[in-house]
Amino acid sequence: MIWWVLTVLVLTVLLAPFLAEALRPALSDADRADAPGQMADLPLGPTHYQWLGAQSGPLIVCVHGLTTPSFVWYPIAAGLGRLGFRVLVYDLYGRGWSARPRGAQDSDFFVTQLEDLLDTLEIDEPITLMGYSMGGVIAAAFAARHADRLRQLVLLAPAGMGHDLGPIARLVVNHDWLGAWLFMGLYGRQFRSATEAERGLDTSIDNVVDLQQGQLRWRGFRGAVLSSMRGALDEDMAPAHRAIASAGLPVLAIWAREDEVIPISGMGRLAEWNRDARQEMISGASHALAYTHDTEVVDLLDVLLTR
Repeated sequence: MIWWVLTVLVLTVLLAPFLAEALRPALSDADRADAPGQMADLPLGPTHYQWLGAQSGPLIVCVHGLTTPSFVWYPIAAGLGRLGFRVLVYDLYGRGWSARPRGAQDSDFFVTQLEDLLDTLEIDEPITLMGYSMGGVIAAAFAARHADRLRQLVLLAPAGMGHDLGPIARLVVNHDWLGAWLFMGLYGRQFRSATEAERGLDTSIDNVVDLQQGQLRWRGFRGAVLSSMRGALDEDMAPAHRAIASAGLPVLAIWAREDEVIPISGMGRLAEWNRDARQEMISGASHALAYTHDTEVVDLLDVLLTR
């Protein structure tokens, strides 16, 4: 009898994080009806997107990072609009209002989503592609494959050149089942703690911490983050950046001096891969620079973007 009780207890402990995830609400079409912007019906499910900025002018497509959906671009998009740029933002699969399809979330996965979105929206003009954090991996992978479709590539605190998400993240990436169990059980608390640490920041997005933490409510968010950590964030981006350099595509990288997630040592690595890349650094900025130092980012873009 005691062995049966112990077995049940062990199974309960082992399965609890996965059962908790299965019981979370799935994002429905009714939920998406409240989303700003529009939905594109893509092969792997709906993708939420918004047109921001100016009504006409050169087009900039923005790719967000690992956890914070497309609303992270609102302050920068507003500034770009004042400069005369149209801006397209969208939610990556697994985040925001977009679908939660299963599958390995590597760079190919996300590049395909962007290809499908541009095709669905019938965008065939040259674009500026801007990627923030993990979005820098996706943007670089797209640029390496489609340099002819781009005017330039802009990387904001880009991943893919060295990052440190902490010891638990390394354990999660390197150990399959154990890593998944730890991640599903601990990530919610870790994410809340990390975002709460930013609550006192002077930001350009109202209630940004609450909006970020709201992602935890939906089924599939945790799995998407885990898959991306094991996929897009764990890829060797040297071949992509060398291909971009060979294509002669203009590249601008903007770094945050106080970034503890994406260290500025990545500047040296990017310079090694692409000597022609233009690189700038914003002093006093952390990894949250997209919504704490958006004015400085836009000022740099005003001077350096090709119109």
